[in-house]
Amino acid sequence: MKRVLAILGFVFGAYLIVRAMAELVLIDYGDPSSYRNDWGGPTLVGVLAVHVLPGLLSGVLMFLGWRRSRRRPVNDPA
Repeated sequence: MKRVLAILGFVFGAYLIVRAMAELVLIDYGDPSSYRNDWGGPTLVGVLAVHVLPGLLSGVLMFLGWRRSRRRPVNDPA
């Protein structure tokens, strides 16, 4: 069950990272009407906080989980 949850978490985290990168590319920073009706709008800071921060946070958590798994001894059953 732990492995299934880890895989689902990885897939969801990867989705959030891709979504954050897409948001950074697709926004027209010079035209506020392109992001006014997005979640976090009408300000650019709010839109970026809602769309990019979850991807950034999941990237950090995925890196920390990967680093932690590499430290675990080979014979450790956990």
